[in-house]
Amino acid sequence: MKEIAKKNKNLLKEQTAKAEEKAKLAIEDYKKFAIKGNIIDLAIGVVIGGAFTNIINTLVSSLVTPLLSIMTNKVNIANLFISLSGENYPTLEAAKTAGAIVISYGAIFNAVLNFFIVSVILFIVFKYIAKLRASNEKGTVEEIKQTTKACPYCKSTIDITATKCAFCTSEVELIQEVAIVESKKAKKKKVE
Repeated sequence: MKEIAKKNKNLLKEQTAKAEEKAKLAIEDYKKFAIKGNIIDLAIGVVIGGAFTNIINTLVSSLVTPLLSIMTNKVNIANLFISLSGENYPTLEAAKTAGAIVISYGAIFNAVLNFFIVSVILFIVFKYIAKLRASNEKGTVEEIKQTTKACPYCKSTIDITATKCAFCTSEVELIQEVAIVESKKAKKKKVE
């Protein structure tokens, strides 16, 4: 009986140690994730998105809707509604005060307009970012210099500055650009 209790106790200690190790690894993984900036980037995106939404809502309600009202014979689009109770109400507020069930299609129109404006602005921003990324990637591709070349005889990859193939021992030509760089390096060493 004591042996079984001792085995169970040891087994419990081993499982506890494994669980603690897994928990430590999970915490370390989370720290790496959080420190990488993913959470910070996400939080910044949410805050900026909230502020951006507020700006767009204000833009629509203060500028776009009044301009549309002028074009629609001074009708405030945000206050357009249909009463489902069958009674007529002069305004949306009067219908809501009376407790009537209404479909506020003017508010829906404003929400669609907000969405359209946000999507167009995001499209423009993402197009600009994609253009910047493409120009940066193009620049990095040009900056990468070739460091190897193929032997014209055995087709093995050799160093670009090699004049003899290490594999087939054939004489290979030094690429013109490399020859210029090598001569400049030699001149600098002589000066020093």
